[in-house]
Amino acid sequence: MPATSAGLLLYRLTARGVEVFLVHPGGPYWSRKDLGAWSIPKGETSPGEDPLVAARREFAEETGRAIEGPALSLGDVRQAGGKRVHAWAVRGDLDPERIRSNTFDLEWPPRSGVVRAFPEVDRAAWFPIDEARRRLLPSQAPFLDRLLDAVGEPSDRP
Repeated sequence: MPATSAGLLLYRLTARGVEVFLVHPGGPYWSRKDLGAWSIPKGETSPGEDPLVAARREFAEETGRAIEGPALSLGDVRQAGGKRVHAWAVRGDLDPERIRSNTFDLEWPPRSGVVRAFPEVDRAAWFPIDEARRRLLPSQAPFLDRLLDAVGEPSDRP
């Protein structure tokens, strides 16, 4: 059975329009990847866990910041590997320079016997929708369109 993840798409309204908060995955595999590699802060749900509760927990684990406030369901998408991702939009603001991600252990370099800790998220940033579309994992792009529909902004979808 494919894994299920849940996440929050933090957004803010600016003079330039809607901006979204995305995170870049940490670790050596992702270190040189940029376009098409960013994600909403998300993580796996536990069996029987409320997905919105999991989304809030994962946001806090990946950024070091708890996000409260009303959450608007953006539905779900299926990623290339089969994982289903549920997302909610929450309006808010935070400084991406102040995130503090949890870490994971990985043998690196492979077969070296050396285990190192890497941040789950190595950076975060605010992006206008058009730039977010370039940075985001392609399978998560529908969340941007759903957010724009929900906040009444015209979409720049291709």
